[in-house]
Amino acid sequence: MNQPTTRQSSERAADQATAAPAIDQAAVAPAADRPLIGAIEAGGTKMVLACGCADGTITEHASIPTQDPAQTVPAMIEWFANKGIAAFGPTGVNPSLSTYGHILQTPKMAWRNYDFLGAMSRGLNVPCGYDTDVNGACLGEVMYGAAKGLDSAMYITVGTGIGAGIYAGGQLIHGMLHPEAGHITLPRVPGDQDFECVCPTHDSCFEGLAAGPAVVKRYGVERASDMADDEGFLELEGIYIAQGILNYLYVASPQRIILGGGVPDHAPKLMDRVRSKVLQLNNGYISTPELDDIDSYIVPPACDGNQGVLGAIALGAQALQQA
Repeated sequence: MNQPTTRQSSERAADQATAAPAIDQAAVAPAADRPLIGAIEAGGTKMVLACGCADGTITEHASIPTQDPAQTVPAMIEWFANKGIAAFGPTGVNPSLSTYGHILQTPKMAWRNYDFLGAMSRGLNVPCGYDTDVNGACLGEVMYGAAKGLDSAMYITVGTGIGAGIYAGGQLIHGMLHPEAGHITLPRVPGDQDFECVCPTHDSCFEGLAAGPAVVKRYGVERASDMADDEGFLELEGIYIAQGILNYLYVASPQRIILGGGVPDHAPKLMDRVRSKVLQLNNGYISTPELDDIDSYIVPPACDGNQGVLGAIALGAQALQQA
């Protein structure tokens, strides 16, 4: 979820930085005479905190480990007076519902039903925007990265889990909740029928067959990156990711698809395999200029790993304009 908030550049982010158990701290001089926007990319392992400007300049960032809310939230509030949030889900993104800003049915029990947005808003007393982490990453790529200037795009992350954010008509797509793209059902690749899907809810979903934990379980390795050059992995993973992308392509018809996350990031040969499998599985059914230039249609992220916090900054800028 992205929940950015704002503060004026005269308020020094460094004043709060000393209070948080932060790691990987970095800072540059804030831009003069521009509002400074705060961002949180909230993940199950760590919280990435940042300050920046609406043009995408990040002036300061740090990270703290994700513990229970009683420890984590006060540390974040102390780190900055006003900023933004992009959080793990499922989470409430509909402002008209009482669950807006709450973490929902997460396996992290201490965070289940926690009013994340409310706690941060009360602690900071600033306008806040809020969305899922993958929606935030999608918005970051639309505003500042690989999808800049396009009317529609989709960001897919394949890592510890699988998720996707969809941007169309000038906004991120929501409905009853938010897209749970990692849990679409995929047909098993021949020879993979006996693999026990990692997802505790489904027996043949995208995430359970192709996310990092599935790779680790299937091949008996410590990390998915250990399989980066393995031909069997590249073929099987390429098919599963291509199946997922083709389903998204047929339904959402984005102008560009951005494929990120730890699995493709650490397996450079996987991107070309996915592209070729998408064309193979499509079998000429959809013919567009975009698919004719598949290397420019399915692309890696272009925000140097900062797409989540940049999306939070963009949400913060929107919240400031609407305040």
